[in-house]
Amino acid sequence: MKINLILFFLLLSPYLFCQGETDQQLAQLYYAKGEFEKALTYYEKLYIADPSKFYFNRYLDCLEATDQRKEAEKLLKKQVAANRFDSEYKVRLGQFYEDGQEADKAQKIYSELITELAPDAGQVIQLYNAFKAKGRNDLALRTLETGRKLLKDTYPLHFQFAELYGTMGQTEKMIAEYLDLLDFYSSYYQTLQTVLSSQFELSAKESKEYEILKNALLERVQKKPNDTVYAEMLIWLFLQRKNFNAALTQVQALDKRLGEQGLRVLDVAKICVENRDYESARKGFKYVISLGEEKSYYYEAERALLNTRFLEVTTNRNFSAEELNATIQEYRATLARIGQKRSSVPLTIELSHILAFYANQSTEAIELLTKVLAITGLTDMQKAEIKMELGDIQVLHGDIWEASLLYMQIENTFKFEPIGNEAKYKNARIFYYDGEFNFAQSQLNVLKESTSKLIANDAMKLSLLITDNFGLDSNYQAMSWFANADLLIEQHQYTPAFALFDSIIKNFPYHSLGDEILLRKSKAMQQQGNWNEAVRYLDELLKYHREDILADDAVFQLGEIYELHLNNLEKASEFYKTILFDFKGSLYSEEARKRFRSIRGDMPEEDDMQ
Repeated sequence: MKINLILFFLLLSPYLFCQGETDQQLAQLYYAKGEFEKALTYYEKLYIADPSKFYFNRYLDCLEATDQRKEAEKLLKKQVAANRFDSEYKVRLGQFYEDGQEADKAQKIYSELITELAPDAGQVIQLYNAFKAKGRNDLALRTLETGRKLLKDTYPLHFQFAELYGTMGQTEKMIAEYLDLLDFYSSYYQTLQTVLSSQFELSAKESKEYEILKNALLERVQKKPNDTVYAEMLIWLFLQRKNFNAALTQVQALDKRLGEQGLRVLDVAKICVENRDYESARKGFKYVISLGEEKSYYYEAERALLNTRFLEVTTNRNFSAEELNATIQEYRATLARIGQKRSSVPLTIELSHILAFYANQSTEAIELLTKVLAITGLTDMQKAEIKMELGDIQVLHGDIWEASLLYMQIENTFKFEPIGNEAKYKNARIFYYDGEFNFAQSQLNVLKESTSKLIANDAMKLSLLITDNFGLDSNYQAMSWFANADLLIEQHQYTPAFALFDSIIKNFPYHSLGDEILLRKSKAMQQQGNWNEAVRYLDELLKYHREDILADDAVFQLGEIYELHLNNLEKASEFYKTILFDFKGSLYSEEARKRFRSIRGDMPEEDDMQ
């Protein structure tokens, strides 16, 4: 008999399971269609079988939707009795009375919930969340105020107060609560930074929240000078706004107070360099240097200051002769003091680059690098870096085959390293300059597979230039002139280079090199820091050659020039956006997306299209 019963239930259980599935599906179907009377029958059954919050809410919705208020009240009271410690059900009962125009009953429930609160943070937060979910910010605030009195300093509810004030649009109170949190838990400052940056656009020029937060922090720094957490928050805030000068003023004051020997100042100065605020960076590095040669970060700051000078000259290309000479003298004074040795190789390379490419002193640069190359104990990588710079200067100086020899030495030593691939690419350019297009092409074909994305892209561009334009006329004259002019630009001989470009246009008016010529002319202007003329040539390229292969190069370069040199972020963002929409397969897409986001913040979904 037992066996028969077991078999009966085993056979029946799939049916019962399927029946349960069917009830759930039908309930959901009728509820979604607004047929609450039909859904009611099924949700009642489901609730009786499983009195979970989900089925309770659906069952209650159906009762209310079908005007069965007495049954709904009965259900609510039953649920409240069964869940005495879940305040959400009592709040729902109060809402039920409010909806039924029984405000007195509702108010009684709400008051009891608040007055009967225990000094328990979990209970307070649960009730607060229940009121907040119902949009009852007034009751949520009363709950928090009562909870703060009960909990005292054990759990001051700062995050909850701040969240509620934010919902209510009371920004000053919200920020005050967040900052009060630091009085109790100063270690939370990084968490607080994450919260604030996610809630407010602090970098925006018209950010009201930025001004409120700044003023609140300044006030606390003055009132509580020994609480360094507020100074740290203020430094962080200034960095969000890229107000580097103000950040450095604060970080220097903090450094003196804590006796950190310039470590924090050094870090902020490096951030200034990354953001191309070289003036503020110099201020920071000079402060660290002023602390004395015996301090831990003196030499690092000294080298960083020189590197900042180097970046100013090579990146901005907007300097006077006096500024250039001052930079050179700073390098020479430092090298004279520390001597030529392994550790000074980077400084020597930077000085040589400035001498050759910006001060028209390539002979002295070559002599300097040749002497450094003879220092004993140099690593193979250091020798390669010196030879690479020496080769570049030899190209500038006019001795391209001496440069080729140096590049080949590097390639042979580092066949499978990025620096070896870079040397191979530069050597292929030597043969291109000399008109040996077939040999150059054979070297470039190998480099297209380079693990270095930058070298692979450069190799592909030069390879396409040769492929698309070599042999279009019977004597290869146009391509030879173009390669020669390209070399002249590398040698800063702009006038003869432009004369050759113009000869190509005059003698071969329909040659496909037209877009390449405009791009090279723009490059020449960029090398001289003549940004408006550079823009003019790029605009012309887009006007006449927008469908050609170099159009995305021109658009991206325009974005860079407007962003980094002409200080027009609006136009820069337009060009970066153009890359994303009009040149979706461009090699510049990823970088353009990063820069667009940096200027405008996170892009709307439609702007992030591939």
